[in-house]
Amino acid sequence: MEPTVTDAPEDSRYEIRDGDRLLGLAAYERRGDRVVFTHTEVDDDQEHSGLGSHLVRAALDDVRGRGDTVVPRCSFVRGWIERHPEYRDLVDAEH
Repeated sequence: MEPTVTDAPEDSRYEIRDGDRLLGLAAYERRGDRVVFTHTEVDDDQEHSGLGSHLVRAALDDVRGRGDTVVPRCSFVRGWIERHPEYRDLVDAEH
């Protein structure tokens, strides 16, 4: 079973889970139509498994679907966007 990514707005984060097990998160602050990503972490045992990329891609796809923009304060999210230019249009112009 592939891990699933969901928005948990009550905790201001996107979560990646395998069933009930939390494998990682991407914390954010919502500011109007901007999503400021502040921190990303994945389970140490899963660090090199691509979970972080899966989490960020799904979170950014969700942001795109809502018509919002991103402020990538988190270095992981910022680096991921730099490596995936098809997501650069999501970065808030004022960033």
